[in-house]
Amino acid sequence: MTGYARAQGADERRRWVWEARSVNGRNLEIRCRVPAGFDRLENPARTAVGGRLKRGNVSLTLTIASEQRGNPLRINRALLAELAGMVDEVRRTTGAAAPSADGLLRVRGVIEEEEVGAESEDALSALDRAISGTLDEVLKALAAARAAEGEALAVVIDRHVAEIEELCGRAAERAAAQTGIIRARFESQLGELLERAPALSEERFAQEVALLVGKADVREELDRLAAHIAQARTLLATAQPQNPVGRKFDFLCQEFNREANTLCSKSADIELTRIGIDLKGAIERLREQVQNVE
Repeated sequence: MTGYARAQGADERRRWVWEARSVNGRNLEIRCRVPAGFDRLENPARTAVGGRLKRGNVSLTLTIASEQRGNPLRINRALLAELAGMVDEVRRTTGAAAPSADGLLRVRGVIEEEEVGAESEDALSALDRAISGTLDEVLKALAAARAAEGEALAVVIDRHVAEIEELCGRAAERAAAQTGIIRARFESQLGELLERAPALSEERFAQEVALLVGKADVREELDRLAAHIAQARTLLATAQPQNPVGRKFDFLCQEFNREANTLCSKSADIELTRIGIDLKGAIERLREQVQNVE
């Protein structure tokens, strides 16, 4: 299922943003991008995604920006004192005017940035926990977005299941008439052969018709299709984030298609065959939507 979520966090030194995108996929595929120096967060992030989602192509991106505009500045007092002595010497020997204070501060090296030490292990652990907390927020939001789409998708799937059920009802009605159709067809074909073959006894005729009817009997397939329809509705009713049903629906669609193929192959009636083809089309539409289910 598709979805998008974004969450951000910050501390006194930096701010970060997690973005998560999800599109339909048969299996769970995760793409994770983190900034240089934060590679240690990639595997835990993948694990966190796998703990919440079971299907879909998920893209996860972490961006981090510093909140500090630069390191603190300090005056190199030793250099400044040395410059002041030199200026005083020049002023005494030449009588030149002494430079202003801002003129001295412009001299390279008088003002310099303080070196900020590396963060301690405790500080890094606290940072990782904070970033992981934001990841948890974005994954919750992504799961909620996918759940909202799932509710809308359930309506579409239920409509496809209802279409399959309606076609199965029509197939059952048509199948009930197959005995008469087969008998009439057999009588017609037999009539064409009477001049070249001895007449069949009524008993033998009934046996041949029964054999043909048995081969064309689709009641077993219709019974299994009805059971699959009931199972599909049960899956829809019990689908929850903690109870994903996508793979079960995948398997169920395979079984639907198996029974529809058998129904078409056993059909002795063109109208029943047409219904079977329509049924296969409805099953394929259901299968396409099921690919989006968690």
